[in-house]
Amino acid sequence: MAEHKEHATEVAPRHRLVVVSNRLPVSIKKDEEGHLTAAPSSGGLVSALTPILSEHGGIWIGSTGHASNGEAHDAEVRKVLSSATRGALVRYLPVFLSGEEQTNFYEGFSNEILWPLFHDLQSRCNFAPRYWEFYKRVNQRFAAVTLKASQPNDMIWIQDYQLMDVARQIRLKRPEGVLAFFMHIPFPAPDIFEKLPWRRTILEGLLEHDLLGVQTPRDERNMVACIRTFLPGAEVERQHDYRIVTYRSRRSRIQAFPISIDFEQFAQGAASPEVGRRAFEIRRQLNGVRIAIGVDRLDYTKGIPERLRAFARLLRDYPATRGHVSLYQVVVPSRESIVGYRRLMHEIERLVAHINGEYSQPGWVPIHYVHRSLPRKELLALYRAASLALITPLKDGMNLVSKEFCAARTENDGVLILSEFAGAAPELHRGALLVNPYDELGIAETINRALAMEPTEQRRRMMRMRAWVRRHDILDWRDSFFAALDGEPVATPV
Repeated sequence: MAEHKEHATEVAPRHRLVVVSNRLPVSIKKDEEGHLTAAPSSGGLVSALTPILSEHGGIWIGSTGHASNGEAHDAEVRKVLSSATRGALVRYLPVFLSGEEQTNFYEGFSNEILWPLFHDLQSRCNFAPRYWEFYKRVNQRFAAVTLKASQPNDMIWIQDYQLMDVARQIRLKRPEGVLAFFMHIPFPAPDIFEKLPWRRTILEGLLEHDLLGVQTPRDERNMVACIRTFLPGAEVERQHDYRIVTYRSRRSRIQAFPISIDFEQFAQGAASPEVGRRAFEIRRQLNGVRIAIGVDRLDYTKGIPERLRAFARLLRDYPATRGHVSLYQVVVPSRESIVGYRRLMHEIERLVAHINGEYSQPGWVPIHYVHRSLPRKELLALYRAASLALITPLKDGMNLVSKEFCAARTENDGVLILSEFAGAAPELHRGALLVNPYDELGIAETINRALAMEPTEQRRRMMRMRAWVRRHDILDWRDSFFAALDGEPVATPV
């Protein structure tokens, strides 16, 4: 039976909302006849903000993810986006980037500097000076589109690490505007952040916002510590569950708002008869072998090779598990134009082949490897068919897969093994089995413990996690953020 949650009060922004993100909430693709079409994107942010924009009016600004292909192409994109929102109060405005800008801003500064650095993997950074020049240029482009499309009393909500310099550009033209920011990835400690040559400019740009949201209390502490270390003139005071930073006469509120999922959507989808039948079919195909699942985007921060080696260690050190459990590892393609990601893909494929070659038996394969994006219903069926989820990122801002798995466990069974370095760990630690993703032996031992866990303990743990995710869903995250922007003392839900 589907669960229901009532949001007693929906908190909307007092002014029209303008969302600014690297990508628009639609994907632009060509159909079979070569015409451009717009398909809605999925994800928590889209689920949270689209209802507000649709009901109260607003604008979503972002790139299409593809390089501009001339004025005719750009005009067609605008026409497709206009058609996608016809009759609605929301508008989608594209920011067109050249191929050079896309390469240096997105693949370069965003994903060869900020992404590894903010995930504590500074050895993977390439601090090329040209990347910084393009980052500033593209952020200025986003700021220009935002200023042109918005009004002085609009609330502008900027999303994530790709756009940390947008507010600085907007403040030059609109010093009294309402600006907010949310960081979806982790924020590093000072000894990591100090590697960034442009650290001071980045921090000063962030402090142009009235409200700075981060994922966890640890990220909040790290951001405040960086401000104290690298901006000596900043004053920090603690109020309730947040900090107020005063710098150059501007006051910014910094607070943790752990992002979440649409719990009802996942729970109801998982409870559907169609998903239930598919989950039964998956279990039947594996002849009663228990399933451990891993679902990750292709990225070195997800700890996939480390997880595969830990699973191999399980089979080696606990031979009784052979033939009785299989890892179903889903890897969603991502950034495969970047050399490091292609190398990672090949490393994963080699490990899967090696482990399967060493341990396979007639009728049983240790690892089922899927390298593609799965439809929602297939993913929900996997969540339901599994006995446990193995979610072990080396570092993650949140990791919504862990919350999706809990929401999909409609029978309140199953075990969640979760990295202690995932942003979800402080919220789910009372039900999950936490592990160090670098600890191969520890993960193997924990998987063995999960396989032996009594149903009563599984149920107690899973009910606790599902209740938390249901109470602190994506709508609660959104409403808490807007309430904080209005100055209310909202508590951080951890």
